[in-house]
Amino acid sequence: MQLSYQLDEIERAARYLLDQASTAVIRIDGPMGAGKTTLISAAVKILGVTDTVSSPTFSLVNNYQKENEVFYHFDFYRLNHPDEALDIGLEEYLESGNLCLLEWAEKVSPHLPLEYDHFIIEVQSDESRILKKLKH
Repeated sequence: MQLSYQLDEIERAARYLLDQASTAVIRIDGPMGAGKTTLISAAVKILGVTDTVSSPTFSLVNNYQKENEVFYHFDFYRLNHPDEALDIGLEEYLESGNLCLLEWAEKVSPHLPLEYDHFIIEVQSDESRILKKLKH
């Protein structure tokens, strides 16, 4: 399953991501600059979050609230070792049942749950993107 889109169609890609997800943990892979944070920002806005969405590169996790719901956005880019994520309580977040959107999750792969949704963004030569749901 995949969707081709341009960056100005990011809302369509975010809807596809949310529609295809079957778990509360969503891993989004792609190269630097592929638009992972942009996609996550569009997804949480679709879910009704009005807060400013930004990359949690330095804090590792941002949380966004909509009424009684909370969504978590992780960026593990800066980690040197998977166990560093345990210091912020990664396992508790992932087991919370709340939506967890993960960037650079390959850096914490030993701590990911057995079941999660896995997407990859591929940047094409014409700068379009392909969002693929991988089998996991």
